[in-house]
Amino acid sequence: MSVSIKSAREIELMREAGRILANVHEELGKALKPGMSTMDIDRLGEKLIRGYGCIPSFKNYNGYPASICVSVNDEVVHGIPNKHRILHEGDIVSLDAGVIYHGYHSDAARTHAIGKISPEAEKLIQVTRECFFEGIKYAKAGNHLNDISSAIQAYAESFGYGVVRDLVGHGIGEHLHEDPEVPNFAQKKKGIKLVPGMTLAVEPMINAGRADVAWMDDDWTVVTDDGTLSAHYENTILITEGEPEILSL
Repeated sequence: MSVSIKSAREIELMREAGRILANVHEELGKALKPGMSTMDIDRLGEKLIRGYGCIPSFKNYNGYPASICVSVNDEVVHGIPNKHRILHEGDIVSLDAGVIYHGYHSDAARTHAIGKISPEAEKLIQVTRECFFEGIKYAKAGNHLNDISSAIQAYAESFGYGVVRDLVGHGIGEHLHEDPEVPNFAQKKKGIKLVPGMTLAVEPMINAGRADVAWMDDDWTVVTDDGTLSAHYENTILITEGEPEILSL
């Protein structure tokens, strides 16, 4: 496994990629409303990304056909935008997006409420976001990767939620997916030691019910096996000499 340590120049480019992606997410979040199709979200997302002079990381990545992964309700990740898939009041929708800025990627995801949602859905979204922040408390030089993973799992499971095992976070930089894998659940080994200059995409995927997931016939969309809601929260972070820097907030 070769984990790349970013130079000062590479970090600057990734900072800018993250700043742009944070703006894209903010604008997408404001635009969401009942009656929109998931395709509408994708078109707007691609327009925003290209408007900042960036390239969408996901478009044609391993054959993925869109720029924004739009996953509704029981869809965990990688939902393919579709003009017939309409958002309704009470839905929750996870938007996962990436941008390439001068050859460097940033990757982030947010789960949003469409109109008024149930208290249960509200809590799931909130706890999933908190899982990320619980995890990155340990994203410090000298700690091990598993410290992040264990903290995310412990926090999510304290609410009785299921932590998805089939998908994990990842290193990021010149490539969208680099070493190391960043699980959201504890490993037997403590994993690599964290050192300044590492850039990671930390992304809790949390189900209201069991952890089990299934793949739909499109070979992309991942859904909860038991049909319960799922939420996703992700940022690209930089390991520093001190506290981690969140590049995509």
